Amino acid sequence: MRLLLVEDHADLAEWVSKALNHAGYAVDVMSRGDHADHALLTQPYDVVVLDLSLPGLDGLEVLKRMRARETTAHTPVLVLTARGSTEDRVRGLNLGADDYLPKPFDLSELEARIKALLRRAGNLVPVVRIGRLEFDTGSRLARVDGKPLALTPRELAVLEVLISRQGRPVARETLFEKVFAFDEEARAEAIEIYVHRLRKKLDGSGAVVTTLRGLGYLLSEAAG
Repeated sequence: MRLLLVEDHADLAEWVSKALNHAGYAVDVMSRGDHADHALLTQPYDVVVLDLSLPGLDGLEVLKRMRARETTAHTPVLVLTARGSTEDRVRGLNLGADDYLPKPFDLSELEARIKALLRRAGNLVPVVRIGRLEFDTGSRLARVDGKPLALTPRELAVLEVLISRQGRPVARETLFEKVFAFDEEARAEAIEIYVHRLRKKLDGSGAVVTTLRGLGYLLSEAAG
C-alpha cells in the first residue's frame, strides 16, 4: 500500500516514514503543501497522512482541493497536527478528513488508524482465506494452517495488494507503484523478485500467484 506523508518537521517525517516502511508500506514524504498537492495530481495514494501547518499551502487547503477533485475525492485522509483546538478538528473533519490524530502520538496508534482507514476504504473483510492461507486485514498477519508466515515488509506489501484485489489481476506497474516509494531507486522489473519470493513461501498453502501475460499477477486458490 502506498501512503503520502505530508509533514514539514524533518525529524518527525523521517521517524514516521521509517516506521511505516518497516511495516511494509511505501511512503512518499512531502514537506510542503503545494508539493503534496502536485503529487496528488499525478500519483494515486491509498492513504494521506496530512499535517495542517505547512509551508507553500496550508494543510486544510490541500484537503479542500483533494475533495474537490474526482480522483482524490474518496482517498482516506488522516489529519496529523499539533493544533489541538476543537475548531481546527471540526474544520478538518468538515472538509472531509476521515480521522484526526493530534501530536504527540504513539506510532502504534498511527499504524492502527491507518489500517482502519485502509479496511474501510477497501471494504475488506476482517480475515481473508485462500486455500489454507489466512490473512488478517486488521493486524496484517498471514498464517498458513494457523502458523505465522514469515514475510519481509516488501513481501507483505505485495501480498496485501494482491489480497485487496483478490480475483482480479494486478498489473506489474500498479503493484510496483503500491510497493515502492517514488524516491526509491528501483525499476518495475524489481517487483518480479518479490513476487517470486512470495510464491515460494506460499508453496503448498493452496494459494497461488499466477502470472497472466499482458495483465499482471493474480492471487487465487490452487485448482484441485
